[in-house]
Amino acid sequence: MHSSRIETFLRVLSTVLLVLTACLVGFDSQTKVFFYTYARKATFRDLNALYVLVWVDAAAAAYNLIQLFRSFRKDLADNSYTYLRWGTYLLDQAASYVVFAANTAAVQASVLALTGEKSFQWMKLCNRYTRFCIQIGGALACGVIAAILTVIISSISAYALFRLYSPKHFLLLKGR
Repeated sequence: MHSSRIETFLRVLSTVLLVLTACLVGFDSQTKVFFYTYARKATFRDLNALYVLVWVDAAAAAYNLIQLFRSFRKDLADNSYTYLRWGTYLLDQAASYVVFAANTAAVQASVLALTGEKSFQWMKLCNRYTRFCIQIGGALACGVIAAILTVIISSISAYALFRLYSPKHFLLLKGR
């Protein structure tokens, strides 16, 4: 299988997982009634890390879609556009780091919601909002897989760029 086909497949899979993560987190909510009158609704907006995760994953999915449309254009997929390869490489690196950071922060915040913290008097939330927490856990699993896929895509992008350069001379393109 050619590396561009592998990259396209990974981008499609990563985009699907990023959209799935953003939708599962964004549309998840659960309402509980306390003391027979007070209703409290848990949403992704209650944890700032989940709010950021929704927007970062949506932006990364949009970026992957743009890269997919670029890969279908044969004139832009040619190796003669070195500057375009550099741009793709740098943007893939940035997307990879940001998606990984957002997912890691969301996992960390969710663990705090799951276990609580006695020294700060933070209560456990997942013993009250179990369906909400289970769905967030599934979304975070999809997000971690998507983050791993973006790292692999970034590696393929780096390979596609740096194989154009000479191994003996610093930043000198290979002869055709």
